Amino acid sequence: MTKIVPYAELMNADLIVDAVYEGGADGQLSGEPISRVLPGSGNMGGFRASGKGSRKNWVVLYTTGDDRDWPDTLDVNTGQFVYYGDNKNPGHEIHDTPQRGNKVLRDAFERLHDGSSSRIGIAPFLIFKKFQMPSGARSVQFKGLATPGFPGLSATEDLVAVWKASKGQRFQNYRSVFTILDAPVVSRAWIRDLAAGADASVNAPTAWKEWVAKGKYRALTAESTTIIRNVEQQTPDTQLKASILEQVWRHFKDVPIAFEAFAARVYQMIDQRVIIDEITRGTIDGGRDAVGRYLLGLIDDPVYAEFSLEAKCYRPPINGVAANTVGVKEVSRLISRLRHRQFGVLVTTSVIARQAYEEVREDRHPIIFISGRDIAEILINHGYNTGARVDELLASEFKL
Repeated sequence: MTKIVPYAELMNADLIVDAVYEGGADGQLSGEPISRVLPGSGNMGGFRASGKGSRKNWVVLYTTGDDRDWPDTLDVNTGQFVYYGDNKNPGHEIHDTPQRGNKVLRDAFERLHDGSSSRIGIAPFLIFKKFQMPSGARSVQFKGLATPGFPGLSATEDLVAVWKASKGQRFQNYRSVFTILDAPVVSRAWIRDLAAGADASVNAPTAWKEWVAKGKYRALTAESTTIIRNVEQQTPDTQLKASILEQVWRHFKDVPIAFEAFAARVYQMIDQRVIIDEITRGTIDGGRDAVGRYLLGLIDDPVYAEFSLEAKCYRPPINGVAANTVGVKEVSRLISRLRHRQFGVLVTTSVIARQAYEEVREDRHPIIFISGRDIAEILINHGYNTGARVDELLASEFKL
């Protein structure tokens, strides 16, 4: 079970990755836990910096995880954390925000890339996510200690100003990339040292000291032990995702062959290295619906891995129950068509049946499964996060 730190113990508690820090029992703002576990951080906003001036003791990044326009994401397999800044409404310059969060991001990434040994001046970033407790208390989950940047990303990739539009007005916000460090515990002793303004401390986690001294990112990576997703994990977990998936299914349900091009487009959204060569003609026996290549290596000296894609426009699950799943028969057909240096992609608005999933993973067949929930999340992450925007995509690119 997830460790829960009671509200009364917050002021003396260590920060433990994935532990939950309980808010006050009355659910009021005064009982917000971050300001208690990290005094001086404030109790509102996504950015909560401690310290005066440009030198911060620490910076809290708080995410609700449900902002459809600005979807913060944590990849627990690689330790990469993507966080959006706080200029989320038109009419303001990118750094003109109440919490000055975007200025904090700019300053941290400038220090990271200025060519000197300036990492000493970069404050640790502490990541928290909203956690819903049955009691209704304002609780949070600690997701880790982070540093700006990520291995392999250049100075033009880890902090990018992106354009958005709202009600016909354009504005910019930051998309920032962090590394969650391999620091399972942030001790109370280090928090006290940081609050006292100490740049260096024997109580700092080893991964943090290595990054400050050498710029080495030792990321907190976690190989998933769940390689077979159940029906619940493949089914939309929010009303927004469910409505978007239903919208897609209703658009194609009477002309399922037209879903093939959409499925190929969804797979292409995942990775810019995906190249769709052909949407094949529909056949009675359910042949390959698309073929393409995945670009490996250098752009000017490419190596390609070929893939076959099949699309199944089945009714999405209702109340966690799937009326029509993708089973062994459909998956076996895809496996039989794979050749040397090929992999398969199966895209469905429904779910993959457990037996089919197990056979593919246990026999190590190179097949990517994209289920209903995945489709909804991919669309949302690419800005198709309302019914109107999904309608616009379907009408402009997949008109029946």
